[in-house]
Amino acid sequence: MTEQKAPAATVDPVLIEIVEGTLASVEKEVETAIARTARSPMIRDAHDFRAGIHDVKLRKLTGRSYSALVNPIVRDFPIETMNPGDVFFHNDVYLSEGGIGHLPDLCVTVPVFHKGEVVAFVQAFGHHDDIGGAVPGSMPSHARSVFEEGLMVPPIKLWDRGVPNEAALRIMTRNSRMPDSLAGDLDAECSACLMGARRLAELFDRYGREAVEACFDAIIEKTTETFRRELLSKIPEGAYVWEDYAEHDGVDEPKLHTQRITLTVDHSRPAPLLIDFTGTSPQAKGPINHAGDYADGVFLKKWLAPILRNLADTPERMAELDVNEGVVPLIEMRFPEKGTLLTPIFPAPTNARTFVILRLLGVLAGVLAKATGGRMPADQETIRYTGVYGTNDDGEPYLMREVLGGGSGGRWYADGEDTIHVVPDSRNIPVEFAEARWPLRVERLGLAVDSGGPGRFRGGLGYDKHIRMLRDASFMSIADRSILSCWGVNGGKAGRPFRVEIEGRELEGLVDDEPVRAGEVIRIRTTGGGGWGSPYDREPERVAADVRDGKVSFEGARDDYGVVLTGPQDEPQIDWEATERLRARLRAADDTPFFDRGPGYPILSGGKLHADVDVL
Repeated sequence: MTEQKAPAATVDPVLIEIVEGTLASVEKEVETAIARTARSPMIRDAHDFRAGIHDVKLRKLTGRSYSALVNPIVRDFPIETMNPGDVFFHNDVYLSEGGIGHLPDLCVTVPVFHKGEVVAFVQAFGHHDDIGGAVPGSMPSHARSVFEEGLMVPPIKLWDRGVPNEAALRIMTRNSRMPDSLAGDLDAECSACLMGARRLAELFDRYGREAVEACFDAIIEKTTETFRRELLSKIPEGAYVWEDYAEHDGVDEPKLHTQRITLTVDHSRPAPLLIDFTGTSPQAKGPINHAGDYADGVFLKKWLAPILRNLADTPERMAELDVNEGVVPLIEMRFPEKGTLLTPIFPAPTNARTFVILRLLGVLAGVLAKATGGRMPADQETIRYTGVYGTNDDGEPYLMREVLGGGSGGRWYADGEDTIHVVPDSRNIPVEFAEARWPLRVERLGLAVDSGGPGRFRGGLGYDKHIRMLRDASFMSIADRSILSCWGVNGGKAGRPFRVEIEGRELEGLVDDEPVRAGEVIRIRTTGGGGWGSPYDREPERVAADVRDGKVSFEGARDDYGVVLTGPQDEPQIDWEATERLRARLRAADDTPFFDRGPGYPILSGGKLHADVDVL
């Protein structure tokens, strides 16, 4: 018989803290176990995976990062049919209720039991090296169908009462070009989630189901009320519209693929925020679609909600705010008809859906910037996949792929951060590891000078990475923002776009198999974040410090900030009179709009300098 739940208001606040801390600890322990036991570089070294804890109502309890959903598992395997030791698996985008964006994201789910009943779920999903498909890495940039992207697995029972389904595992590894690392990763994830389920069961055993579930309610309710009181209350009521774009889909010629949000704010409604995606472009022929219109958009609600934290009173307070299921009741989503970038129809390809979901973060930030007078960060593009593949000296195939970050946008109180990744704890592959394992040499890994958008608060810088190949190989890239830039806001300028060059050959952002000869150098520059506020309001001393630190060149200081410097780089001197004259001239000629989209926008817009929705 199920224990009765206590009202959240009567729960011991000390116990709430204990339960909340235990959830965070278990989540971290699961992720640590995966990182230490997985075999693929993408999981073990780049840390491109997430763990999450959900209650029996399928609500996400932890708030450190986004995660997939339990909904598709419960849909296909009723809770009452589950047993201790069961492990469920899926990666099918169109059967994941919106929780999985592309096939390389493999998801493991383990039910937690207390007194013979399911009381919670521990889940992990991550980006794996290869799950089949047309190209190594399972992300064909020119795919026209999901069938080209790899092996689709609907929700299945991968372990039954502690016994692995060897037939299913054999099918999956047989379809992978990296079978050993895939098998090792899956074993690591299953074992870590089973461990996490045991840890969580101990919490129920210690305090009882009634008390623990009451704490779950309290944790979620606290998030709902905190967001409503501290964040949403700062958005004036009204309707606000903005849009941004992906620039190419790998099939058609580059064009503006629109993602539009109409945000309606009404504080009298239970869900004060209405996010309407009407106006989003039709689904693309290529793989930039995202199946987001499932389960009432619950994944997208949790994906977008961290943008709201920028409304906190201080950066320190912002860092304290978790995003769990408590944000879901505050947001209503309306999707356009089937057949758009956010409502694709099976079997539309999706492997580069990062172009859409990253852009949506920026669209929400942009529409909130219009609503709040610019109190939002400028734009960023912090995920792109680059890599090489071929054969090593022993004739064995290899795949080196990493997720290179970029600069984040300048903020109303500070510069953007350099070379960040939107996924917490993710990182580039260490140079020493790469050179020891693959036939290449990393000749430079540093900051891309002048890549951050100029502003009163400068955009963060992207990477500048040079890779010399020691054997013939093929280069691959899944990247947007190679034409369009990360936009600046409130007078700030756009950042520099993504760029790849191989011995003078400049490549597009979507590449599957560009030949690279032994001895050739691949030069990669990732995106800089947009700037915030007029660059002519940045203190000249800070510009000089940027030059000294190698973040801005002498030319950039003069042309972008109107600051004239003399002397050596390690001790630049400000020519104050020349700076005042230059800044006066630049200010008089400055016609930067509220949103500066950079020089790439007119190329795709037919010559327009800004979009109609950019006008306040």
